[in-house]
This record gives sequence, structure tokens and C-alpha cells, in this order.
Amino acid sequence: MVQPSQPARPPRRSTQAAPVADNAWAPGRLDRVDALRGLAMLWMTAYHFCFDLNHFGLIRQDFYFDPVWTWQRTGIVSLFLIAAGMGQALAVQAGQRWPRFWRRWAQVAGCALLVTLGSWWMFPHSWISFGVLHGMAVMLLITRWALLRGLSGAWPWLCGAVLIAAGPLGSAWLQANAGAHPALAAALDSRWLNWLGWVTHKPPTEDFVPLLPWLGVMWWGVGAAQLLRARAPGWLAQPVGRAGGALAWLGRWSLSYYMLHQPVLIGALTAWAAWGR
Repeated sequence: MVQPSQPARPPRRSTQAAPVADNAWAPGRLDRVDALRGLAMLWMTAYHFCFDLNHFGLIRQDFYFDPVWTWQRTGIVSLFLIAAGMGQALAVQAGQRWPRFWRRWAQVAGCALLVTLGSWWMFPHSWISFGVLHGMAVMLLITRWALLRGLSGAWPWLCGAVLIAAGPLGSAWLQANAGAHPALAAALDSRWLNWLGWVTHKPPTEDFVPLLPWLGVMWWGVGAAQLLRARAPGWLAQPVGRAGGALAWLGRWSLSYYMLHQPVLIGALTAWAAWGR
């Protein structure tokens, strides 16, 4: 749920500017991609607010098994990873250099470590060892490597579909053969290897975004960006209007927002609960 690496933003353009011609292409930040990420941020905030209400006992919901909540989580993570894949594809096409990529990647990885430490303090029995930021850091490395070696055309879609299918299929095989291969099952279920995504059961953690199937979702984002870049580059660069501009602004600050929104929500609910006593 973070902002992937993209080329440096050019001077801010008005969201009310005239539409860009279909054959135009600006290699800077694109409001439509940022707005997609901003939309995911708003959805995530609403979801986490409800999760926090449940944690404080103000509502009673099953966030771990009720499809109303599990499917929402899937949708939120998918939006983030699609936007991340789009951003990384556009960054590589625009010639983003490794130093800039590494600076942004270090921010994502550092925040992932902070999430682990914070979750260990708040949820000692279900702390986060490979959540969305951890997954994002690893997936961005793999995706950039693949893009620089020619991931394009139909390959992001085909490989993405294979990766998405490999997650549940591999886990199903492991579940069916855990008795015959107990050491393998135990190893893949451990925190050291469960980040691959082949597990017999979901680990006891507050957030879990393994490579399989989620890397495939990011690669679909790569495919979407490349398709739009080739067939309708002007659409990507068109203005987004006032509401879309607000979403784009939020999307550009998604990593900072992600790290701050839960402490703010939890702090506010804690103060409200203390005040109501």
C-alpha cells in the first residue's frame, strides 16, 4: 500500500489543463496512476477504521473469515499492487536509474521493518513478518529485474496468470501431501519460507502478502501500463479533475500516509475510549 518508484515529477501541471493528444507522452508522474493509488488509500483507511473498531470491541465482525471483509482486503491489496506494477513499468520505460530506485526501495524496506517492530509490540502472537510492504519491497526488485530483461508484450499477462494460479495450486498440493512430506510442509509453513506463498494454512499474522499469488497481480499492472503506453499514451497523461487531483495528491504521499494512518486512528480511538469511561 505504498508508492512505487517512478521518475522525478516535472513541474506541477494544472488538473484543468487541456487534454493531451493521444500521441503525446510525458515521462513524469501521471495523475491517473497516482489517483488509482489514492483510491486504494481511502478504501484501506475505511477498512482499517472498521478493523480498529472491532479491535476495541465497538463492533463485532470476523475480519479473518467473513467474505465481506476478506474480499475487501483482496481488492485493496490488488489495487495497490496493480498501481505499483504500473508505476514500475512506466519508470523503467522512462529510463529511471538505479540510484533513484534504490533510494525509494530503501524507504519501502525501512518502513516494512518498522511495521514488523510495531506489530510485534501490539500483536506479539501475530506480528507481521511479511505483509504488504515486505511483499512490495521484494516484488519491486523482481519486477524491475524482469522489466530490464524484456518483460513486455503478452508476457506480463501470461506470467502473471501463472503466478496467480501457482499460489493456491501449490498450497493445495502441499495440503494434500503434507503427511507424505512433513519436513517440506513444516519448512514452507515457517516464517522463514511462508513468504513464498506455498503454505498448508494461513499463518497467524495480522498481514500476509506472499509472492504467490501477489507477484502475478503486480505483473498484470505492468501489462496494463505497457498496453496503455502503446495504444493510448494520451489517456494516461490526461488531467483528472478536482476530485481526481485530490486522490492523486494522496497517492503521491501513500507511503507516509500508510505509516501514519493507523497510529492516528488507534490513538484517536484510544483517546475516545478513555474519555468515555
